[in-house]
Amino acid sequence: MMTTIPFSLLILVCLLMAPTCISSSPAQDPELIVEEVHKSINASRRKLAFFSCGTGNPIDDCWRCDPNWEENRQQLANCAIGFGKDAIGGRDGKIYVVTDPGDYDPVNPKPGTLRHAVIQEEPLWIIFARDMVIKLKEELIMNSFKTIDGRGASVHIAGGPCITIQYVTNIIIHGVNIHDCKQGGNAYVRDSPSHYGWRTVSDGDGVSIFGGSHVWVDHCSLSNCNDGLIDAIHGSTAITISNNYMTHHNKVMLLGHSDTYTQDKNMQVTIAFNHFGEGLVQRMPRCRHGYFHVVNNDHTHWEMYALGGSASPTINSQGNRFLAPDNIDSKEVTKHEDAPESEWKNWNWRSEGDLMLNGAFFTPSGGSASSSYAKASSLGAKPSTLVSSLTSGAGSLNCRKGKRC
Repeated sequence: MMTTIPFSLLILVCLLMAPTCISSSPAQDPELIVEEVHKSINASRRKLAFFSCGTGNPIDDCWRCDPNWEENRQQLANCAIGFGKDAIGGRDGKIYVVTDPGDYDPVNPKPGTLRHAVIQEEPLWIIFARDMVIKLKEELIMNSFKTIDGRGASVHIAGGPCITIQYVTNIIIHGVNIHDCKQGGNAYVRDSPSHYGWRTVSDGDGVSIFGGSHVWVDHCSLSNCNDGLIDAIHGSTAITISNNYMTHHNKVMLLGHSDTYTQDKNMQVTIAFNHFGEGLVQRMPRCRHGYFHVVNNDHTHWEMYALGGSASPTINSQGNRFLAPDNIDSKEVTKHEDAPESEWKNWNWRSEGDLMLNGAFFTPSGGSASSSYAKASSLGAKPSTLVSSLTSGAGSLNCRKGKRC
């Protein structure tokens, strides 16, 4: 008996076998073709769901297929990729259940609160007993080897100061909503069971990484903070920012403290599978000095620019989708800041396999610089035509016990 193969499945097969399956017919509207391909991919994946829950997203395919994810929570720590792949968080520690959303005293935090959990000395995998909104009085200053895992509950850190990762290592932030973050400071705040100190006024970032290393921020939804959504400065390195959904914000992501802070020359950051969505203006990201791998992200909104930088960073942009705004003056993806062309033309910025839509264009600079790009390469890029499926689950997930996440 002959079996009819759905056209959408043929499209998927063609994509996987490219370039051996290319039509010789001219495309009248390339962007319309791209849109149809995305629809075909998504439809095919739905039809193939009974074969596999895999999406092609290597992080998600590592753990989301497991219906017993709740019993195997710490397996997530083995799924990181990119420069932050060695961030194990609290993988080797106990589970700590947050039962109280309050933040009553930043110097003497109450057991059962998020602040009490994150300051402990030992590794901890921190989860939440139920849905909760946590309005912090001061910055949440984390200790090393901690995971904040919001899966299974709707957890919002919002309305006050937010998360600070300062001079610590091995941090995972996963599955939480971080928004409407405010400045804090001019107050004492505890950062370990044996120490508290005076904090000056903070910037009001969603996640502030200051001299931190081995940090992974994954599947968070971030919006509308006082300064940056995620900033990494002052010698921070070994960072992966993945699968996040960012919206409604001006200065989205700053990577590198200042043009004169040369300690950031060793910074390595992977930005992968994120959706930079509605209401964003600039800095997706803005880079200084170090090495930055921007791979398989979906940039669907910006008002000024998407990728920018100064002080000769290396930016390796691969397999992303850039949808330019309708404003004729904002079509350029890139912005070389604070330098004349005679200087920035030597900065190593390249675009490989990026999909440019609605007139978007990338201004490359520098030479081939293979050694420099080797330091800005952290995983294999997938084709930009797959960005829709790779980022379809970006942001915090609605995970429920006994079901695939």
